[in-house]
Amino acid sequence: MNQELLRIVDSIARDKNIEKDSVFLDIEAALMSAAKKFYGETDDVLCTIDRMSGQIEVRKNGILIEYREFGRIAAQTAKQVLIQKLREDERGSIMEEYSDRKGQIISGTISAADEKSPVVTVNLGRCEGFLPRSEQIPGEKYEVGQRIRALVLEVRAAGNHVKIVLSRSHPDFIRRLFEIEVPEVQEKIIEVKSLAREAGYRTKIAVSSIDSKVDCIGACVGVRGSRIKNIVDELSGERIDIVRWNESSQMFIVNALKPAEIANIFRSYELERAVVIVEDSKLSLAIGKRGQNVRLAAKLTGWELSICTPEELEVHRNDLVAITSQMENLPEHFVDRLLEFGIVQAEDIEQVGAAPIAKTLDIPMEKAQQLIELTQTYLVTKAEMQAQKRAADKAAHAAGELDNAGESDTAIADGPAEPEAAVAATSDVDPAGAVIGGELPEPQEPAPA
Repeated sequence: MNQELLRIVDSIARDKNIEKDSVFLDIEAALMSAAKKFYGETDDVLCTIDRMSGQIEVRKNGILIEYREFGRIAAQTAKQVLIQKLREDERGSIMEEYSDRKGQIISGTISAADEKSPVVTVNLGRCEGFLPRSEQIPGEKYEVGQRIRALVLEVRAAGNHVKIVLSRSHPDFIRRLFEIEVPEVQEKIIEVKSLAREAGYRTKIAVSSIDSKVDCIGACVGVRGSRIKNIVDELSGERIDIVRWNESSQMFIVNALKPAEIANIFRSYELERAVVIVEDSKLSLAIGKRGQNVRLAAKLTGWELSICTPEELEVHRNDLVAITSQMENLPEHFVDRLLEFGIVQAEDIEQVGAAPIAKTLDIPMEKAQQLIELTQTYLVTKAEMQAQKRAADKAAHAAGELDNAGESDTAIADGPAEPEAAVAATSDVDPAGAVIGGELPEPQEPAPA
């Protein structure tokens, strides 16, 4: 009996991944509950189990008693207590195991998936994980029995269970996939500096190498694209742009906006914004579909990016010239220095403020204040002129519509009848007599013989 108890304890500890000593403590607690049920709560009952031999001793008030005489009701109480204790130990073991694996990728089998349900249930072995719709890749289809990999996003207690929230749309999911597929990333030879993702559509990832002999982009792509292909296949075809990270923010922005070619960049560190100049032919490529390329590049670099054409830059430059021309004793090429400082639009002058402008451009504080005041006046005047122009254009457009309507009415009332030949030329009947549109022609009576 004692050897059999040891084997049972060893089997339970191995199956539920809990300590053997915890199982012994649970059995002792169950026997003490049974003894108190049999003798009464007031008695002092102590139960011990020898860990080496499996010998069980139950003492009441210091006197050894026979636990086999407790009866059926007490045995049922012991069974319920033991089951509850083992479940609590298993829940604690699961919580500890998956809390340590938070942020890592795990695999499982889909046990429940329904298009109407917002959650996909994944069987992880000892427990179940939940993949909410918000953490799914848009457009992916899930079927029962399908093997799936996901990131452990959150682990928390939910009543008597442990709720494990999984994610396939989190940016760290791609980071972990690169660690799995690219050994250099796992070994820290290649470092993932930053990552921006719109799940299901496109991802930009910036990488750098600490070893000059290792090409970070080539290593991530793999021979004939084998490594990146495995990652793209896992993400159901999501596009991945691998960008070379650079300490220079200017070069980093240029790399992040690829494949678009950049003509020039004006950066404002105070506004944390960069205005990127691209040719008209490259404008759509720089912005991307629905603004995706520039939006991901902004997330990747941490800069607010604005795309501007040379023609638009010239308009902004003219505004700056109009403002600064009202000031005297300004440094030479002052407008060019404003552009280099990242002030491309007149609105930027107000946002930056007088102190940074005076310090960076080496002008007196009074001049900087005057520049801001002139800018405010110029912007108000420009807004008023634009409003007046819009109102005039609207009035002219309305007047034009009225004139056109009057001419049309006159033509209908007094115009000459259209010749039959002209009517035939504009009718919707083709030469073969097939009706293309409109009503069928009236049938004509045959001529008398």
